[in-house]
Amino acid sequence: MILCGCSPSNGGSTPVVPVVSIQDVIQNRSTSDQPMRFYISLDKAASNDISVDYVVTDGTAVASKDFVSASGTLTIPAKQNQAFIDVQIKGDPSDLRQSNLQFTVVLSNPKSCTLGTSVAKGTLVTENGTYLPTDNTGYSTPATYPNYTLVWSDEFSGSALNLNFWNQETGNGSGGWGNNELEYYTSSPKNVFLSNGNLVIEARKEPISGFNYSSSRLTTQNKKTFKFGRIDIRAKLPVSKGMWPALWMLGTNITTAGWPGCGEIDIMELIGTYPSRVRSTMHWKATSGGEANKGADYNLSSSDFSKAFHVYSLVWKQDLIQCYVDDVLLVTVTPTDSGATNWPFNAEEFLIFNVAVGGNWPGPPDDTTVFPQRMFVDYVRVFQ
Repeated sequence: MILCGCSPSNGGSTPVVPVVSIQDVIQNRSTSDQPMRFYISLDKAASNDISVDYVVTDGTAVASKDFVSASGTLTIPAKQNQAFIDVQIKGDPSDLRQSNLQFTVVLSNPKSCTLGTSVAKGTLVTENGTYLPTDNTGYSTPATYPNYTLVWSDEFSGSALNLNFWNQETGNGSGGWGNNELEYYTSSPKNVFLSNGNLVIEARKEPISGFNYSSSRLTTQNKKTFKFGRIDIRAKLPVSKGMWPALWMLGTNITTAGWPGCGEIDIMELIGTYPSRVRSTMHWKATSGGEANKGADYNLSSSDFSKAFHVYSLVWKQDLIQCYVDDVLLVTVTPTDSGATNWPFNAEEFLIFNVAVGGNWPGPPDDTTVFPQRMFVDYVRVFQ
């Protein structure tokens, strides 16, 4: 378990008392057992053998579960200036995604040397695991409806996102996607992955490309577009200050008509400050040339939208849009609301799923915001 690999010192003949220090280690956890190597260094090579005792102690990582308990005496032979201790890390075959785990290696009882940095942290990086189970409780909708045919769905039951269906938009858009958002969207499996039959979009606090937060944004633009029918999306939402998850649609003519002329259908938006409230809103171009909208809120009487799955539905017909939460009608919009000449919703639209961080509406995260934050999507189904 203890090996030495050193280079000879160029010191003179005068004996010196070296200072012994140990270094922190950060290592990705594997699905199989592997060693984590802690280097013990001397500031000067000694003219005689030196030794220190060591012990590995629990932190959030626990012996027998996460690593093999170890203790003993490390001897560094004369004229050598480095050695190492290997702590055996237990593999996690499920590759569970969770908060990173830590333990410590503590040096003591130095002989023929003195202690410098005597405590090292071992960090097991588990936040990048691919398996993230979540409670499946909550509302569900049927797989069939009378007088409807299922024309497309994604049940997210595979091992990777289906890129025949989905685009992964990256960056911060123009002006924070027009909303002064604070995240940088990536296609990294840190931010978007499939696990346990769910799509997971994860917002993280981390420096990336000049921004402080990362997340993911998916669209079906130019791959899957829809006009009329019923769309059901079963999802569990992130709730915390500054979070802005959304399940929504834009008209396929956005590249020519622009926004809001293309028409925007917000099937669901949540502002993290209000964890028990979601909103559905339709946006269109007003006669004045500006933006106009109609929407409504849905409030849970108890709990919040992170505790269980709910189904966000769009029922869409010629000159009619209705949004539902768990089959409860939330809002109805018709050309009477927009004016017949301004109604953009009798045309093809595409889906967008994203978790924004910050922006004009939710404001920035604060000290109460917990990261990472995740949106789970169990399925999206389109009936016509």
